[in-house]
Amino acid sequence: MQLPSSILIFRPSILRALRGYNRERLVHDTTAGITVGLMTLPVALAFAIASGLPPGTGLITAIMAGFLIALFSGCRIQIGGPSSAFIVIVYGIVERYGIPNLLIATMMSGIMLFLMGLFRLGTLIRFIPVAVVIGFTNGIAALIILSQLRDFLGLSIEKMPSGFFGIVSTLWTHLHTVNYYALGLALVTSLVLLGWQRLMPASGPDQPNVRGKLNIIPGTIIALIIGSLATTVLQLPVETIGSRFGGIPADFPGMTLPAMDWETTRFLFMPALTLAILCAIESLLCARVADNLLDERHNPNQELMAQGTANVITPLFGGMPAAGTISRTYTNFRSGATSPIAGMVHALALLLIVLLAAPLAANIPLPTLAAIMMFTAFNIGQWREFSRLRSYRMPYRITLLAVFLLTVVFDLTVAVEVGLVATCLTFIYRISSLTYADTVEPGQYSDIPRWNPGDMQVRQLHGALFFGAVKLIQDLEKQLPRRVVVLDLDGVIYLDSSGAEELLHLAKICHNRGITLILCGIKRQPQDMVQRVQLLQRHGVRHADRLQDALREATAMLPASALKHADTGPAADPIPV
Repeated sequence: MQLPSSILIFRPSILRALRGYNRERLVHDTTAGITVGLMTLPVALAFAIASGLPPGTGLITAIMAGFLIALFSGCRIQIGGPSSAFIVIVYGIVERYGIPNLLIATMMSGIMLFLMGLFRLGTLIRFIPVAVVIGFTNGIAALIILSQLRDFLGLSIEKMPSGFFGIVSTLWTHLHTVNYYALGLALVTSLVLLGWQRLMPASGPDQPNVRGKLNIIPGTIIALIIGSLATTVLQLPVETIGSRFGGIPADFPGMTLPAMDWETTRFLFMPALTLAILCAIESLLCARVADNLLDERHNPNQELMAQGTANVITPLFGGMPAAGTISRTYTNFRSGATSPIAGMVHALALLLIVLLAAPLAANIPLPTLAAIMMFTAFNIGQWREFSRLRSYRMPYRITLLAVFLLTVVFDLTVAVEVGLVATCLTFIYRISSLTYADTVEPGQYSDIPRWNPGDMQVRQLHGALFFGAVKLIQDLEKQLPRRVVVLDLDGVIYLDSSGAEELLHLAKICHNRGITLILCGIKRQPQDMVQRVQLLQRHGVRHADRLQDALREATAMLPASALKHADTGPAADPIPV
């Protein structure tokens, strides 16, 4: 029995990566996995808290999704888990629909992702414009920074709203409640993160010096240890994970199916679609970064199916949405990872930490986590793109700024939709402006008799004759000659149904007026469309392979009076090419 080809595309990269696997590679993968696991610990806690979820949710997601994405990924060093890209969307879903419906929306997004990979739509994600990606990435980063000011300043706010105006208003009205101990601790954490980033070399752990060896230790772990020790030893009056959430569970939760409320579930389609699109963009961008590091190509469809599988299963254990993460994948590479085993070790290392060291997490101060979140958000933003806007055209500037502002002020879904629509309209305008027509003048070819332009017109079309460029044909219809129209389509690279319909309309007008329409130079794709609409079978329509053949046929149809008069001189004295 032969399996369907769509099923055969499910080929995880681990099958290829384990060929020739040996003890040395296992050591490298284990070291890399533990390093990434230590890096993931603080950000997983911070991402969950910033999303309005218990801190343990981030660890559950990092463990389950991290293991599954590594196991089924189309990229051999991809590290998956909770991502900063989801924070704004997840917080909004939790505020509006509650945590149980977040789990359902996450599972729905996982199904969408798997289907996208199954139907080979992975390459389509690459067509999302750079301006849209940069716009919403910077918008998400700005919102994360704004939302973390509560814990960074230690403000006495019971619950933060999800909208931009609500966040700004709440922060402003509670600004007088600043906890200077929390602010000082957050500033110290920020200085530690900045100092560690500046001191540690970016070239990786291969260096034979102390700094090169210390580089495998994430700065976030150093900041977390310093913040926790300072809070415990100095008895600082700041909020901790223990005081707000009661700590994190010391065991791994069992699998439970979230309760389905079909009346509410139907409203979750757009949030789930947004999660799926964000996950696809984030994961495939991460995989492309890994490609550049490894000098190889990932399987985008397999990657989408891996992300889909993880986002369907992880919510069953109470996890949040997950995706591939660039910073952790890059750290995985720098730490010496050679296969998906490193990603699986990273998940198992986190599980071991949860089982053995969960009580210690109660002492982690929230200002430290807020500083880590703001530091991470600042690093994911491509802020230099704002200063480079002057070098781009106005449509690019408008698209990027519009997506950024809409993401921050209104909603990420609206921002992406508006950005895509604006980009499509800009693309249509640019392509239509590249489509033009040249007029072949009488006497341009020495072996063709001159003709009277009032009796015969010859046009050469160039570009894509699609719905945005049919005005070329409409303009021709307004100034038709008396006897013959020759259209050279050799320069037409694409013809859509609207363009074909306009050609049919031109053929009808020509037939009604007794004018012969000759088409020539039709290439493969336009020829297929012409055959579908049976344009060449219409009355009064003829076809020639080349322009010269069409001109000979056309001039042979003209009476002598139409060949004797010409604007450029007598027909007996042709102008050479």
